[in-house]
Amino acid sequence: MPENYIESEKKLERKLVTEIKSRGGWAIKLSSQHIFGLPDRLCLLPGGGAFFVEVKTTKKKPTKIQKVVHNKLRGMGFMVYVIDSSEQIQDLMEEYE
Repeated sequence: MPENYIESEKKLERKLVTEIKSRGGWAIKLSSQHIFGLPDRLCLLPGGGAFFVEVKTTKKKPTKIQKVVHNKLRGMGFMVYVIDSSEQIQDLMEEYE
């Protein structure tokens, strides 16, 4: 991809969901009116793979509250990934294969 190519959060999130489903998993959309900063998806894969994913438009970064929540989840032993490109989705899928 060209260096200045921008992928939207919506497009990347759809791609993530497709990749997870193609492996027999779930990519559960997280939303809460009470807990701000939750990652976008809880991804569950056969064999017990479980991790959170924050999807961002290319070159965008998590907000301060998202960083706080991500760090809290990591402190509890969960993996939290921040993805802003198709390549990162592919890398993540390879990691869990």
